[in-house]
Amino acid sequence: MYNMTFEELNGDYSQERMDTVAKALEEVLTSALPQGCITVGVYEAAKSLNVDPDNVVLCILATDDEDVKDVALQIHFTLIQAFCCENDINILRVNNTRRLAEILGGGGGGGGGKQSGGEPLDVHCVLVTSPHSTSWKDPALSKLNRFCRESRCMDQWVPIINLPER
Repeated sequence: MYNMTFEELNGDYSQERMDTVAKALEEVLTSALPQGCITVGVYEAAKSLNVDPDNVVLCILATDDEDVKDVALQIHFTLIQAFCCENDINILRVNNTRRLAEILGGGGGGGGGKQSGGEPLDVHCVLVTSPHSTSWKDPALSKLNRFCRESRCMDQWVPIINLPER
């Protein structure tokens, strides 16, 4: 049983709570990256979900203001969200693709992360997978899982996280 405040019952999280969740997301990404537990890109994520959905522990869908008008991207998001819901995979929506690219690519400044060919990373969909060698017990991942579970209890199936600039 959960003890929630009135604000949480209405789906309104405090800024402090959202900052904690954003920090936990950043911790999960930075710890999963060197382990090779990150899949970046809409098409790469779809392939990975098709091959081994049981290994995916978190799906991150990222957009900026201009992406809202991209119909093809929104269709991909709808299909990925449906698949994740069907397979009990937690989903988060992030509204700062530039910051997400910085975290994933280690890029600083305005450039964000880059692929090996110099192309910008497609961070519209990022999957975090569990390493095959160990059962991954990350406290930050536990925080994110709890946040997603609480959000679903309030009928927020895809909670939105704001990744603050650094």
